[in-house]
Amino acid sequence: MRDLQSGWSMWLKAILFLVIGLTSAALILSELPDWKTLLLLCLVIWSFCRAYYFAFYVIERYLDPTFRYSGLFSVVRHWLKQGSKPKENE
Repeated sequence: MRDLQSGWSMWLKAILFLVIGLTSAALILSELPDWKTLLLLCLVIWSFCRAYYFAFYVIERYLDPTFRYSGLFSVVRHWLKQGSKPKENE
């Protein structure tokens, strides 16, 4: 798959992700409208954002600065080809 380079397409993709996320959250909260569900939903969103940050910032900047990942499957494929866990910079 080739890289997305059109600014317009990138904005469209971001808007569609936002619409999907907001719609999904609204549907979950409409099924279970309580504070516990809202809190858990916020924690899920926050933790996945932090995991995404780790996958694409921390790995590229600190753990393996020589490789540029195109997605999570790319990360796993690269680590499997190495035959070991990612190496930490010492």
